Amino acid sequence: MNARGIARGEYLHRKNAEDTDRPTVFTLLDRQWELLPNVFSPACTPATGLFTTWLEYPAGGTFLEMGCGAGVTAVTAALSGCRAVTAVDINAFAVENARRNALRHGVADRVRVLRGDLFDGLGRGETFDAIYWNSNFVDAPPGFIDDTGLHLAFFDPGYRAHERYLREGPARLNPGGRLLLGFSDVGNTALLTRLAKECDLEMVLVHAERRSLDQDVELQIIEFRRASRSAAE
Repeated sequence: MNARGIARGEYLHRKNAEDTDRPTVFTLLDRQWELLPNVFSPACTPATGLFTTWLEYPAGGTFLEMGCGAGVTAVTAALSGCRAVTAVDINAFAVENARRNALRHGVADRVRVLRGDLFDGLGRGETFDAIYWNSNFVDAPPGFIDDTGLHLAFFDPGYRAHERYLREGPARLNPGGRLLLGFSDVGNTALLTRLAKECDLEMVLVHAERRSLDQDVELQIIEFRRASRSAAE
């Protein structure tokens, strides 16, 4: 368990819970976005903006975002040329928030927003050209209690959600599709590496950049590939 990760998760959790000046509209990536109560604010950290900029969107293809939150990345994917975007979140407020932002930016016809726990809300056999999750990469400390309804935006106890993402994600990809994760060096990299190996996946660091925030953090985009595919390449 990463003590730096726990400290950052608790900081962001507290910052969102105690922010009495939360905007109802915020600016990110030169666009304005609506923000509903009980939805993580992308304005609290540069991660959402950076990850959204770093991603390579499949032009003319299909894109799935897990944990879409306010919908910034999903809407950007549609604006960047994706033919169809699916955005999923377990938080009902986030689902409504993402729908509003898709409508706000004129891509509601290309962005479908679903409520579900990871892949639960999808139809059987649905596949995508790219799947992405800006994950709740902090492995929760023992005895952690959610007292705001936002803890799943930051904490994944035992990395159960990460394990499921890696186990079920590859079957949801079209041939040549990509399974991507927004992560950080304050996450539990050792546990993530072990889970990837157990799922016969290799971790490939696609992009990384160090930022001095409330602490020094390296933000990362990781791609997971079948080990046999990586060896062949």
